Amino acid sequence: MATTTLLTGLLAATALHAQQEQTESADSANSNVTTLGEVRALKPEDEVPVDLYRFKSPVQPEPNAFNRSWREPPSLQEVGMRGGYVMMGINYAIAKTAQGLHTLTRAPDPIQSAIARPPPGLDAAQQRRALQFCDPEQGCAAPAGD
Repeated sequence: MATTTLLTGLLAATALHAQQEQTESADSANSNVTTLGEVRALKPEDEVPVDLYRFKSPVQPEPNAFNRSWREPPSLQEVGMRGGYVMMGINYAIAKTAQGLHTLTRAPDPIQSAIARPPPGLDAAQQRRALQFCDPEQGCAAPAGD
C-alpha cells in the first residue's frame, strides 16, 4: 500500500511539473507570435448550382420585346423543391389573383419611392445661430442675403 501511495505521489508530481513546463513554453511562444489583421472570406456572387442535364444553347440572342414575358422553365429539381407542378400552379394562380386585386383596388405599391421633405424654413434668429456654428471647411457657406 505504501508503494502505491508513493507511485501515485510521484506520478502527480511529474504531471504537475510537465504542466508548468508547457505553460512556460506556451507563454514564451505567444510572445514571439505576430498576429495578422482581420481576413474575410466572401462567397462568390455568381455561384449557381450546375444542372448537368439542362440544355445550354450556344446562341445568345440580343434582348428584344419577348424578353419581358419569357420565363425559363424550372428544372426538375426546382419543381421538386417547390412541391410539384400542382403546388406551383396554385401558387402562380394566387400570385396572379393578388396582382389583379392590387390593380383593381389601386392600392399603393408595397415598396414606394422616398419623397424628400423641403428644408426647414429658419427665422432670422435661427439663421444667425446656425452661422455661428458654421464650419467653412465642411462646405458651409453664409447665405447670399447677408
